[in-house]
Amino acid sequence: MLRALAVDDERPSLEELLYLLRADPRIGTAEGAGDATEALRRINRALQSGPGGAEAVDVVFLDIHMPGLDGLDLARLLTGFASPPLVVFVTAHEDFAVQAFDLKAVDYVLKPVRKERLAEAIRRAAELRDQAAPAPALVPAAIPVHEPDPDHIPVELGGVTRFVAVDDITHVEAQGDYARLHTDRGSHLVRIPLSTLEERWRARGFVRIHRRHLVALRHIGELRLDAGSVSVLVGAEELQVSRRHARELRDLLMRRPAS
Repeated sequence: MLRALAVDDERPSLEELLYLLRADPRIGTAEGAGDATEALRRINRALQSGPGGAEAVDVVFLDIHMPGLDGLDLARLLTGFASPPLVVFVTAHEDFAVQAFDLKAVDYVLKPVRKERLAEAIRRAAELRDQAAPAPALVPAAIPVHEPDPDHIPVELGGVTRFVAVDDITHVEAQGDYARLHTDRGSHLVRIPLSTLEERWRARGFVRIHRRHLVALRHIGELRLDAGSVSVLVGAEELQVSRRHARELRDLLMRRPAS
């Protein structure tokens, strides 16, 4: 059974999380810490006492926004330990999923915490502990990833973290501070600026065609010219190309290898 440590500076949230953890049959013990500094002290004592010690911690359920040392800081410190506990982030903020991914967290659960969603995170942690394998970074158990995966991007769907293959993304649409990722099977909203994705995916064949759109060159079916207006056909959707991006796009399409 898992020995859990829940960390949250808001007492009602901490008590609710502990209640849900203790109600799960896979949790043997669940203790609480009111901040990351206290949690770090407990984890240090647990590691010094050994894996069978009374204070041992298998998994930390960790809030992100806390005064002083925050959850991401604590997770970074734990990556330097020889045998760190698994980490599940439990937070009201969805915009830290990529950083959690980089820190090899087991899961990323959004508040308010649903019993079913937490149970899935516990299941993942229990499987990893039983396998005695390094914790993968926010991936389904069937995908063995041990480093940040540049081929996928995590998205939250119905309270569950999914991974979308970058190669499946046809185009990206800016929506304020968010970006909507379009695939042939649907779309997903992530809190990442379009400019960040443009820089991150430039080498993967994505090109800016408009202040609101980033398109994967390989998914462009047609380039259309109509009375000085330029557009591209991506799947069944026609997207306008701004004048400032039209020449670069034509040049890139001319150099694109024939399929």
